[in-house]
This record gives sequence, structure tokens and C-alpha cells, in this order.
Amino acid sequence: MTSFAELNLAEPIQKALAEEGYTTPTPIQAGAIPYLLEGRDLLGLAQTGTGKTAAFALPILDYLLRNRRPPAPKTVRVLVLAPTRELASQIDESFGAYARHMKLSHAVVFGGVGQGRQIEATRRGVDVLVAAPGRLLDLVGQGYIDLSALEVLVLDEADRMLDMGFVRDIRRIMALLPARRQTVLFSATMPQSISDLAHSLLSNPATVQVTPESSTVDRIRQAVMFVESEKKKDATLMLVESSNVVRAVVFTLMKHEANKVAEFLNKNGITAEAIHGNKSQGARERAMSGFRTGTVKVLVATDIAARGIDVDDVSHVFNYDLPNVPESYVHRIGRTARAGRDGWAVSLCDAEQRAWLKDIEKKIDKAIPVVTDHPYHSDAAQNSTMRPPVLGGGRGGGGQRGGGNGGGGRRRPGPPPSTRGSAGRRGGVRSAGHR
Repeated sequence: MTSFAELNLAEPIQKALAEEGYTTPTPIQAGAIPYLLEGRDLLGLAQTGTGKTAAFALPILDYLLRNRRPPAPKTVRVLVLAPTRELASQIDESFGAYARHMKLSHAVVFGGVGQGRQIEATRRGVDVLVAAPGRLLDLVGQGYIDLSALEVLVLDEADRMLDMGFVRDIRRIMALLPARRQTVLFSATMPQSISDLAHSLLSNPATVQVTPESSTVDRIRQAVMFVESEKKKDATLMLVESSNVVRAVVFTLMKHEANKVAEFLNKNGITAEAIHGNKSQGARERAMSGFRTGTVKVLVATDIAARGIDVDDVSHVFNYDLPNVPESYVHRIGRTARAGRDGWAVSLCDAEQRAWLKDIEKKIDKAIPVVTDHPYHSDAAQNSTMRPPVLGGGRGGGGQRGGGNGGGGRRRPGPPPSTRGSAGRRGGVRSAGHR
């Protein structure tokens, strides 16, 4: 499929896509949209950055255009569940952009902010509601939202919702929905838990799979630097000061560490913002807005907050801390190399986290090249056999031992080279929905 015109979407949607500059569907869009236009249930396996929001939003809008009727008070025609408030807000914005030439009522609900405006936005009923599971159940329980007339359900980033402990909330929501509905489930990975969830929710689904994890990882140039934990801030500053770094995301394990790293970078002339669960929604939105416009060069984020970082022009990802769950490494570095670009992912590994690096290399089935020729290299960290710290709620890898040189061949270090095209779009056809 070479153009959106071939999908036969309704004219107001086609007009909005043309104004956005979208002409060519991404693989997930080309695969999923025809099935969804037919009314089929769908299991979509795709990473973020592949255009999956448009893959479900466009056929849903087409359905609503062709089946126009006002929702009854407090009811919802289409429900999209998302794991984080950042992602929920972005999905809601996408619906608004694609529906600019049609009459559409839409709202977004999530926790961390007052519920008054959310209650008012849904009081008359809405065509599309984008929601985080916890706040949705709160509003349903208080009688402000009625899901009994739902026609379409979408679970986006279902694997992350399960990772975050939302499985009970999802089951409670399912019990409130009519049996006759169209259901769409998107996930980046397919563990047994997602397979079981899909089997229980979907009826004779079509399956569309694009960009498996390995191909996403293969587009990203990776490196690891072994450093002492107390030298990580200095090493991070050295990396982000490079002129090759256009926009960077720095990952920490802990919220308080994210604050400290952002403060350190700002004191040293790098505009940085921290985003994590303790930040207010307004602060997170301001940080993301600055990051998108380029006034903020570096976002320092924890894993949960990172799911809302959906920006095409991230040239580099730096792991200040390695994640204690190997799958999180894949999700983290997927913030770069989006929309067909290349990207860089550089990890700082101290002695305690050495065993986690071995778990990650096993997960991605490749050794990550080691950079040793830099001011902060630590032989002790590289050769560490320490047990990693066990963190509450995560698979800490306790009992697994690191050791050995690992990490592959040696490279000339210094700041990573530039990523071609990372500074922005320079010509070419833009595909829809890399949001």
C-alpha cells in the first residue's frame, strides 16, 4: 500500500491527513486499518514510534462518521485505555487533530489532577474517551461515567499496563462493558500474560505484527561505559555536552536521582527537566512541551514516566542507571531511532549493575560494544562480580553474577557521533502518527 487514499477513509479524515502532511501509511497502519474498517477485533504487535495511534484512531473516526448518533449523557461510544497520563493526553490530541473536520466529542481522564473538569467533560456523553484505568474506575464508581453502551474498546501498550499492575483494573472495566463490541489490543511484546489477556478479550481477531524488538534494537547504535557510581553525573554531562546531541533522554531508576541529575545538568549549562510520578501533571506537560520545541535539551526520566515520551527527534538515549528488567532496556532505547531514523543509546554501568548488563545482552542477543578510552573508565566496574541490588517490585536479578569482560570489542570513545537526520525532517514523505 502506497497511500492513504487507497484505504478509502472518509473525506474529512483524508483532508486532515493531507493537512498534517501524511501521505504514506506505516506498516502497522497499512496492516491494521483495513481489518478495523471491517469491524474485526485486532491484536497489534508494534513498538511505539511505528504509528500505531493513527492505526486505530483513523478507522475509529471513520466508523463514527459513518454511524453518527449523539452519545447519551455520561455514556462513551469509544474507550481507549492507556497506561500513563502522558500517553493518554497524546492519544487524545491525535484524535482531535485527525477529527478537525468532523464533529467529535472527546475527553481524557487520568489521576494526579482534580476530577472536576473531567466530570464536566464527560457529563453529556462523549464519542471518544481516552483514560488511565484507575481514574476511569473512580469516575465509574461515583456514577459519572457509564460504559454500558460502549461500541469500541482499545487497549494501548497493554504489556506496559500489565507491568504496572493494572490487570485487576482492566478485568473490572471489562465486566462493565457490553459483550457486543469491537476490541483492539496493541502491545510491544507478546509474553504469556498478553496472550492470555488477548484470548479472553478478543473474538476471532486479526493479528498484525511489525517491527519486532530485535529490528528496533538493530537500528540503534549502542555502547556501554563502565564508571564508578559517583562519577556518573560528570560522565553524563560530558555526553550531553556533545554538539551531536540534539535531544536526549536520560534514564534513572529512582525519582530522586532524576531530580538530582536534572539539577546538576542545569547548573552546568545544559537545559534539563526531570519527569516522574511525583511531578504534577502541569509540570510534566511543560517539560514535554519544552522538549518538543527544543527549549529543553535533556529530559531526565524514570521508566514509568518515559512511556509518554513520544518525540521523533530524540537523537540519543543515555542510561544513567541500567534497568533491572531487561525488557525495559528495549523500551528505553526505543525513544530514539524513531520514524525510520537511526539513533544512539549509551549506558553507564557501575559495579552493582554489572549483572544487569549481562541480562540485557542476553535479552537483545548481542554484546553491547564497550567504550574504554574516556576519563571516567573503571576497570573495577567492568570486571565486577557483585550481586545487583534488589529493588522492590522489579526482577532484580539477585543471585545472578556478572564478571568477565563482556560487552564486546573496544571502540574509540568520546562523545557519540551524530545521528544523520536526527535534527529534524529534511524532505521526504512523512508517515502518519509517529507520536
